[in-house]
Amino acid sequence: MFSLSVCRLSKRLLEIRQLFAPSQVKSLASRSFSTALNYHIDTPDNNPDIPWDFNDANMESVKEILSHYPSNYKQSSVIPLLDLAQQQQGGWLTVSAMNAVAKIIEVAPIRVYEVATFYSMFNRTKVGKYHLLVCGTTPCMIRGSREIEDALLKHLGVKRNEVTKDGMFSVGEMECMGCCVNAPMITVADYSKGSEGYTYNYYEDVTPKRVIEIVEMLRRGEAPPVGTQNPQRIKSGPVGGNTTLLGEPKPPPCRDLDAC
Repeated sequence: MFSLSVCRLSKRLLEIRQLFAPSQVKSLASRSFSTALNYHIDTPDNNPDIPWDFNDANMESVKEILSHYPSNYKQSSVIPLLDLAQQQQGGWLTVSAMNAVAKIIEVAPIRVYEVATFYSMFNRTKVGKYHLLVCGTTPCMIRGSREIEDALLKHLGVKRNEVTKDGMFSVGEMECMGCCVNAPMITVADYSKGSEGYTYNYYEDVTPKRVIEIVEMLRRGEAPPVGTQNPQRIKSGPVGGNTTLLGEPKPPPCRDLDAC
């Protein structure tokens, strides 16, 4: 029994060693899901030897963010600082950027890596200047989110989480963004103008045709109207307008509200 366990362990260790063989590094590094890699592999554009720091404008933002936390709890600012670093980096987090955050909040780098690899909003490989995220949760799925994603991928000529050759667009998936009543929907993280012009906008009640129109508007430098894309709706209201609650509600007969 003991020798059998040792044999199985040896086999597993060999598989792990083969996984990190030089011939596999290129294919592993090309995997681009934001949480697909729970480990780091050095590449020419992402290794700890590349200097990285917040620019002067963002360093002021760092100070402002830290001011919201007690000095002995500044490690709690890790998420907003990582978000700021990602904006400055153009939509993704290098290991050097994560190390810079760790230095600021005075924790071991692994504590920052743990956060960056847990939350899907942090991308650890490059994304497009416009990162299109399709909601994949059940309400959006039953309303056609798969068709929305297929239309985007076909139009842009990429696979999920790949970046277009011009670096403009990438398509990913995000789970529930809280707009179930306006399903299906996408959000666009706009990194085209750096941290100062960063936006994160929702586009709701979309169709395959409409998301392509939104992409082409962004390509032309235009700003598509945010929110619902259905002209018959106002925000989250029903199509065609309200059919109930059209007047002031009647007070309960058992209580004199004027006496309150």
